[in-house]
Amino acid sequence: MAVVVVESPAKAKTINKYLGSDYTVLASYGHVRDLPPKDGSVDTEHGFGMKWEVASDSKKHVRAIAEALKSDDTLILATDPDREGEAISWHLQEALASSIKKGKTVRRVTFNAITKSAVTEAMAHPRDVDAPLVEAYLARRALDYLVGFNLSPVLWRKLPGAKSAGRVQSVCLRLIVEREMEIEAFKAREYWTVTATLVTPRGQEYQARLTVLGGKKLDKFDIANATAAELAVQAITTRDLAVKSVEAKPAARNPYAPFMTSTLQQEASRKFGMGAKACMSAAQRLYEAGHITYMRTDGIDMAPEAVMAARDEIKRRFGAEYVPDSPRMYKNKAKNAQEAHECIRPTDMSLSPDKLKVADDQRKLYDLIWKRTIASQMAAARLERTTVDVGSSDGQVELRATGQVVMFDGFLKVYDEGRDDDEGEDSARLPQIMQGEAAEKRKIAPEQHFTQPPPRYTEATLVKRMEELGIGRPSTYASIVSTIQDREYVRKDKNRLIPEDKGRLVTAFLTNYFRRYVEYDFTADLEEELDDISAGERNYKDVLARFWRDFTAAIAETADLRIGEVLEKIDEFLAPHLYPPREDGSDPRICPTCGEGRLNLKTARSGGAFIGCSNYPNCRYTRSLSAVNGEEAGVADQVLGEDAGDDIWLKSGRFGPYVQRGEATEETPKPARASLPKGWAADAMDLEKALRLLSLPREIGAHPEDGELVEAGIGRYGPYVKHGRVYANLPEVDEVFTIGMNRAVEVLAQKAQRGGRASAPAALRELGEHPDGGKIEVMSGRYGPYVKWEKVNATLPKEVEPETVTLEQALELIAAKAAKKGGRKTAAKKPAAKKTAARKPAAKAKATKAKAGKSA
Repeated sequence: MAVVVVESPAKAKTINKYLGSDYTVLASYGHVRDLPPKDGSVDTEHGFGMKWEVASDSKKHVRAIAEALKSDDTLILATDPDREGEAISWHLQEALASSIKKGKTVRRVTFNAITKSAVTEAMAHPRDVDAPLVEAYLARRALDYLVGFNLSPVLWRKLPGAKSAGRVQSVCLRLIVEREMEIEAFKAREYWTVTATLVTPRGQEYQARLTVLGGKKLDKFDIANATAAELAVQAITTRDLAVKSVEAKPAARNPYAPFMTSTLQQEASRKFGMGAKACMSAAQRLYEAGHITYMRTDGIDMAPEAVMAARDEIKRRFGAEYVPDSPRMYKNKAKNAQEAHECIRPTDMSLSPDKLKVADDQRKLYDLIWKRTIASQMAAARLERTTVDVGSSDGQVELRATGQVVMFDGFLKVYDEGRDDDEGEDSARLPQIMQGEAAEKRKIAPEQHFTQPPPRYTEATLVKRMEELGIGRPSTYASIVSTIQDREYVRKDKNRLIPEDKGRLVTAFLTNYFRRYVEYDFTADLEEELDDISAGERNYKDVLARFWRDFTAAIAETADLRIGEVLEKIDEFLAPHLYPPREDGSDPRICPTCGEGRLNLKTARSGGAFIGCSNYPNCRYTRSLSAVNGEEAGVADQVLGEDAGDDIWLKSGRFGPYVQRGEATEETPKPARASLPKGWAADAMDLEKALRLLSLPREIGAHPEDGELVEAGIGRYGPYVKHGRVYANLPEVDEVFTIGMNRAVEVLAQKAQRGGRASAPAALRELGEHPDGGKIEVMSGRYGPYVKWEKVNATLPKEVEPETVTLEQALELIAAKAAKKGGRKTAAKKPAAKKTAARKPAAKAKATKAKAGKSA
């Protein structure tokens, strides 16, 4: 017998069915070793030796494989067919060295799809672990460790509040910050267009846009204002128009290439609003179930047998006219593409999405992949594009109408790609128009426009831009985009990525002091060097040595930097954002409170930064970095009125505007304060509103059941009612001041039904019985949904929705949780998963504790 090792239990279960009883299939649960998060894990003084450590929760998996090898002579490493998969195989071989010394055979197999034919074919052609691929991984991992573990501490010391930096994540963050700065610096420019509704002699309407005025072809900004637009309207109105020319040209649209990782992520974002992480999670499950080929790839080539299968399916479904004369071949234009990789495609072209029994997110993604793959081998769409020029006899005025007719839909019958932004393609259909005939004017409409700033990145357009620049790799895009959001450098709003102040500060610091390491070309060139290592054309230690020499010099240059000096540089770099021009033309750095001090960047004791006045402590004006463009900026300290002998102040602090009772004194060093809740504008504050805020929390009364006090207030997470230790959110801020006991009891009861502390949480779903007895339920908890069996509670991974979790997944999660707690073993025993360890399924990059040294 042979021991076959793959990454996940789901994959192990599928492969076990194909191989049968002659093989023992086990899961490694992703990487089994990593660099410990401490100094010296990469020894830069002795040839970049790397000290690996088997993770505590991986030791039992390594032991299980070693135990199986006692009775089996062959170890087959069948991890994923990419660099990361090759690295996992190498780690396993190294970790199991003591178990495979005595006459054991170690072989490496790869397959691009988990199908019986693909797995059987791979088993027939084993090989050794690919040393150049492993060396490319070692170089990448060492680089990420050296950058993260050496640059992050510099950030902590010199830039309070910053969390970490990474070799690729910091470059990605720079893209988002620079786009935001472009938007802020953008000055809109006015222009006008004039469109006429014209009518043919047969009574059919069509639209035409003014293109020539006064005998001169119009440029975009030639009609600059309303006056010029009105003159243009008069010029058209006072002239008779006739059709000067009608030109119809045939055109063709070819289908799109099949998906690779980046284009799949982009299209899933456009069509479904699906983030890169969610997209890859759904794709992983489809791959492990054998429905699609491997989903981490930057190749768009398709296996010849798959091409023929697609052509056969097209002919069967749509007819021979939809099959081109010869198969379509695609070549990747992206920088650093690995042409040997195959595209993402269905493993069975005849399996249409409506026949697939999977969760909704997987079905949507499979539908996208199936349609794109089928369409990629279909005939081109044939179009007819028509241009009609209409003008006056004196040549002073000319208008143009354009339209398009689909003569043969071709691949468009199945699929058309989504768009990130309006590309302005005119697909209007025109009526029959004859050259020389009159064009009657029915309506002439001038329209005002303003130029638009570049759009913020979505996850789709960000991945596309990174791919164009050659930054990162397919397997890293999802984790990079997730990392910069998790570290609160970037937030996502309506699917657009917006940099937080913290992200701006990090980018400003790195751009000023480590510019080379956030340059796009430098990062892309380093990726090329890593590709050369994987091809066996470079020595990975030479690449590391050259990088480390220059990088340590850059680190050393920051050793003597003072925080004040750093803030001054960043203040200058971010000045257009922090101090936008004022409407009255005055100096935007002059303090709006004292009128004498200058505004500049300061650090808070608690970490982070804010804008303050240089006249401190005489002037205490402060505001947050994000309080610009009139939202909170310029809120000068003012007295709203008097209450009980105290002045009631409206002030602006580093966290935004707030109200305060009196001034700080020796007797009252911390006077009562209350921040303005979300939606309350500073310029609309008055004494009554301020006193209402300062009166919180508000006593509602004694709870009718136990007599304990019920209160209403505004907290960190918004408005609430409180009974003992139970908090229940209120939908509106104003309700805090009006809510009565009946309503409060109702809200608290609803919280209890949803699983608040006042009662046992209610089950969302019941999944079935555990093999050892007892029901398994999906619950809603304070920290997210989880599965429950007896006293074992296992949190659901972020990518798993409570509505879609299966009994099998729940058993694996419970087994993993019980093993980690040291409780009784609860292996999820399933007949089809013989000898497959049952534990939480893990992606190839195993989730670990956040490390400064492990960055995207």
